[in-house]
Amino acid sequence: MDSDVSRNCVNCQIFAIMPAMLSKRVLNIKPSATLAIEAKAKALKAQGVDVISFGAGEPDFDTPQHIKDAAKKAIDEGFTKYCPVAGTPDLKQAIINRIKNETGVVYQENEIIVSCGAKHSLYNLFQAILNPGDQIIIPTPCWVSYPDMAILAGAKVKFVKTKEKENFTMSAAQLAKAIGKKTKAVVINSPGNPTGGAYSAENLKAIAALCLEKNILMIADEIYDKLVFDGFKFTSLISVLPQAKEWMVLINGVSKSHAMTGWRIGYAAGPKEIINAMTSIQSQSTSNPTSIALKAATEAYTGAQESVETMRAEFEKRRNYIVERLNKIKGIHCTMPQGAFYVFPNIKKLLGKTYQGVTVNTCTEFAAYLLEHAKIAVVPGEAFYAPGYMRLSYATSLENIKAGLDRLENSLK
Repeated sequence: MDSDVSRNCVNCQIFAIMPAMLSKRVLNIKPSATLAIEAKAKALKAQGVDVISFGAGEPDFDTPQHIKDAAKKAIDEGFTKYCPVAGTPDLKQAIINRIKNETGVVYQENEIIVSCGAKHSLYNLFQAILNPGDQIIIPTPCWVSYPDMAILAGAKVKFVKTKEKENFTMSAAQLAKAIGKKTKAVVINSPGNPTGGAYSAENLKAIAALCLEKNILMIADEIYDKLVFDGFKFTSLISVLPQAKEWMVLINGVSKSHAMTGWRIGYAAGPKEIINAMTSIQSQSTSNPTSIALKAATEAYTGAQESVETMRAEFEKRRNYIVERLNKIKGIHCTMPQGAFYVFPNIKKLLGKTYQGVTVNTCTEFAAYLLEHAKIAVVPGEAFYAPGYMRLSYATSLENIKAGLDRLENSLK
């Protein structure tokens, strides 16, 4: 048999059996839509295409110099070896102090784990607490990774659809209706991705009281806690009902607050039994986060904080501009988010129409149209379990925002 033909036959056999080699759990999940959009935009830029991306979920600011200097010092001093799996004592203490100063609640070292980003903390947590058949409640629109992390743990997801007029936040009454016999946990993301909606202290307290009554674990993803606007006061879940501490896990990190997405440092604060289980899982996967990044994160929390406010103030200016511009475009309605760096405009009136010979019936089709004809990248609402919307990140320069919205407006004429 010809060698090429033989080799092709072998390849055909491999491709035929490959799906059977994959686990069922991986076949049930999908790649991150937000990362996929950003990767496609970057690929087009690399080809010389002038694409303006509203897809990135990361600050466009550089990491503050004093934090980078701390990382360089760590390298120069040889701090490049293995560290404790759950993070260094100095960073844990910095996290403990941060939570105490902001909420009045005191955690111990064995109640803190530092992971390779807040996403990693969430993944470890879902693996530690969820069994096949357990139910986890997730309000929608939601960050793309929550449901798939639950699926990877074998759990069932109960979605609760929130309302635009209520800033896309879930009420205690909505939560009560969603709770079932198998409910084990609920996710509260405030301020939220993709909407920027934030929970009031009153709403959080009602939710916390209900969860405490029903013995439901509360997962508070507070990664955008430093990015709130118009004088809105961020409220940490732990501060509204400290006596429910054993039924809460706080998730946070330096990625958004200190422009350190690539450093991959996040943390979880919660009951020591859960933190210990997460540490065991981490010990069998990544072990410790990068030693150099641990030192940089310690400096981020203990050093100067002026850059945090500078970045927040700039995001507020961009938010004001992008919301005003979007609401002037016929067929688009955009609520004013209280935090994060996303807007989530309602584009239902734009669907089912034809633009430049292209008919768009879904947000996914609309996003494809914008990338092809307007050379702007947005994330369709379907990715966040919210058809009829699209997410635009304003973590890009005001110049880019203005140019991108000009393109959006012109593409609809």
